[in-house]
Amino acid sequence: MSVRTQSSEQPTEAVHRAGFACFVGRPNAGKSTLTNALVGQKVAITSNRPQTTRHTVRGIVHRPDAQLVLVDTPGLHKPRTLLGERLNDVVRTTWAEVDVIGFCLPADQKIGPGDRFIAKELAGIKKTPKVAIVTKTDLVDSKALAEQLIAVDRLGEELGITWAEIVPVSATAGKQVNLLADLLVPLMPEGPALYPEGDLTDEPEQVMVAELIREAALEGVRDELPHSIAVVVEEMLPREDRPADKPLLDIHANVFIERPSQKGIVIGPKGKRLKEVGIKSRKHIEALLGTPVFLDLHVKVAKDWQRDPKQLRRLGF
Repeated sequence: MSVRTQSSEQPTEAVHRAGFACFVGRPNAGKSTLTNALVGQKVAITSNRPQTTRHTVRGIVHRPDAQLVLVDTPGLHKPRTLLGERLNDVVRTTWAEVDVIGFCLPADQKIGPGDRFIAKELAGIKKTPKVAIVTKTDLVDSKALAEQLIAVDRLGEELGITWAEIVPVSATAGKQVNLLADLLVPLMPEGPALYPEGDLTDEPEQVMVAELIREAALEGVRDELPHSIAVVVEEMLPREDRPADKPLLDIHANVFIERPSQKGIVIGPKGKRLKEVGIKSRKHIEALLGTPVFLDLHVKVAKDWQRDPKQLRRLGF
């Protein structure tokens, strides 16, 4: 087993490489946090609840020798709803199209059925190189980390997966994140950059804004809500009659839930929670867009939208 840690070796070739990498793993394995750490800015939404990511958010890492386009897929899981099945289809399609797959396994949790479910799926994808990434290493001591690295190596042997690399990282502590990028680059095809310098993601801005609102709405609510929240940005318009040096962007967005009983949870007593959601998400949206924003949020009920193909389409799935 070759586990990678930082070394002083410098690659000698001067070829430019560019390609797509995708991080997979069960929900909450640290995929989005890792994407954000590699890109150096918040592009994928993170939450300590499973199943936060619904859209394929691509983070773009620009380096002198390479461009890594990171595809962040929803966590693969045993589906219980039509939405769940569609998300799983998105994942499998993505795996077949990328140049390398990074399989994220948290250092602080033993390998479980969810990890095996994904590893078995990965074993069926023969051509794409696979890198095992042991995440959240800041949460364990060196003995526990060593045991997890051995367990990951054994998992590969057992299922016939040859790991191109096994890399321990901590995205929150910034440990070995650059090393991971160094190891992903040689697995990319040679070629020119795929996106212009300065681009961090190819998600339309409205989708990213909706995701930031959704992230804020998920914080601190009860466990029954994560799957039930969808956000649609109805319009983003520059406010008329504003001087050029004081622009303001009006954003009107709807937060959809499945049942009337959930409305109170999202809005909170006397609208306090919804106000907090607005303040928190507005701060992130202004940082993303680089302009002051007026955010107008409304909570609406879309009955059982996760099971209704028409509503799924309307909400962008």
